[in-house]
Amino acid sequence: MKLRTITKLFAATILASGLATAASAKTLVYCSEGSPEGFDTALYTAGTTFDASSKPVYSGLVQFEPGTTNVVPDLAESWEVSDDGLEFTFKLRPGVKFHTTDFFTPTRDLNADDIIFTFERQMDEASPYFSYVEGASWEYFNAMSMPDLISSIEKVDDMTVKFVLTRPEAPFVANLAMDFASVVSKEYADKLIESDTKSDLNQKPVGTGPFQFVAYQPDAVIRYKAFPDYYAGKQPIDDLVFAITTDNAVRQQKLLAGECHVMPYPNPADVQSLKDNSDITVMEQEGLNVGYLAYNTKVAPFDNAKVRKALNMAINKQAILDTVFQGAGQAAKNPIPPTMWSYNDSIEDDPYDPDAAKAMLEEAGVTDLSMKVWAMPVQRPYNPNARRMAEVIQEDFSKIGVTVEIVSYEWGEYLERSKAEDRDGAVLLGWTGDNGDPDNFLAVLLGCDAVGGANRAQWCNEEFNDLIMKAKSGSQDERAKLYEEAQVVFKREAPWATIAHSVVHMPMRSSVTGYKMDPLGGHNFEGVDIAE
Repeated sequence: MKLRTITKLFAATILASGLATAASAKTLVYCSEGSPEGFDTALYTAGTTFDASSKPVYSGLVQFEPGTTNVVPDLAESWEVSDDGLEFTFKLRPGVKFHTTDFFTPTRDLNADDIIFTFERQMDEASPYFSYVEGASWEYFNAMSMPDLISSIEKVDDMTVKFVLTRPEAPFVANLAMDFASVVSKEYADKLIESDTKSDLNQKPVGTGPFQFVAYQPDAVIRYKAFPDYYAGKQPIDDLVFAITTDNAVRQQKLLAGECHVMPYPNPADVQSLKDNSDITVMEQEGLNVGYLAYNTKVAPFDNAKVRKALNMAINKQAILDTVFQGAGQAAKNPIPPTMWSYNDSIEDDPYDPDAAKAMLEEAGVTDLSMKVWAMPVQRPYNPNARRMAEVIQEDFSKIGVTVEIVSYEWGEYLERSKAEDRDGAVLLGWTGDNGDPDNFLAVLLGCDAVGGANRAQWCNEEFNDLIMKAKSGSQDERAKLYEEAQVVFKREAPWATIAHSVVHMPMRSSVTGYKMDPLGGHNFEGVDIAE
């Protein structure tokens, strides 16, 4: 471990433990697995970033009821949908306050202007915030075809907003409960324009959520405090600290020592010993996720489906399940998890057959292939050890004459670089559903609008895309049939090697109360308390 990393971990530990023992306030310390890319949620797609931004700081028009995928009111206390499904009218909750911080004091409550600003900046190139940070791509907004879907956003009055769509969109309200739709303050954004500090919108967040931002020491610690004027009431804890701890073994040590109260992504091999410890509670649920290896289908020879199929047949998924997931996962054959409606169980997975894989490569005219496999630097629910997974794949591919170089980058850089349409090799990534709808996997990760963004395979297949676009409207039964057909196309064309779906474990000190596991993979501390 580098000295700089040790110093940062030490600094985070000292600050976190100091806060945790302060007599003046009740402090909860969360040992998070990585640093956020920023705090303007709409710019990103990583769960690590959402945990540090949208979950504590912001609210949306609607939200998912804690522990479920049921959509319930948040900043909008009610909404109506027109008979033709093209108009969604939201009535805002009165009296909602924005955070008062050291760097901003609001002069008004939430109103329709904030809602319109939140979304129009993601679609209007004339907005001063459309490209306010380098590389801003509004990845989620675009991957979900929002620029084509939203015809206009209209201010009916100060407390009423109407979205006019170009076509019916079945998951539209659920989509607005997702992190990218977190509502930001237009008044704060305008103030930053006046002071020529627009980038602060991504570094010093202001929202209406349960916790307000205090400070961030990059790669070490994020501090929040309970927002006293939160519309749903002040939180039971006074201070929330994210102690950024990238190594899961170190996170576990801190948890056992009482230096943090909650940690994500334990080493699967350590779960049983944590369960056996009377000071620790381990929550568990089947993850709504998938881990995958995405080929770049725009770069030869990965532009050939036969080559991709051959490589898939060379991967020993059982060895990955045994060595990486250690019993806390199951092999994936489809790009959506088996617990999700429209899952096509009739599809047969690619068999593990190195001899056939080698012969198929030779038939495709591919010999002496050298490639890169990208391995994530952080633990994720869908992949607890990407480096080890890459090593298994490296060994598997060597058996069919393919040489693999394993590469990695810092997490934010990894996510950004892997979007490139000329990216070399194949990238290990995965996904945890954001709204319980198949569209959130199939369109966001594999649709044509997501190429250059969340679609890391850079795969635009007309047959597949037509199916998922048609599936955006209609009854659930009608939509399910289209998604089942789309999974057949996916399996035939093999833009990914689907690896695994995991079981998610969440260890915490037994004194923690009120925590609810999120089926969508987030970590939310609203309503959480620490027993005296």
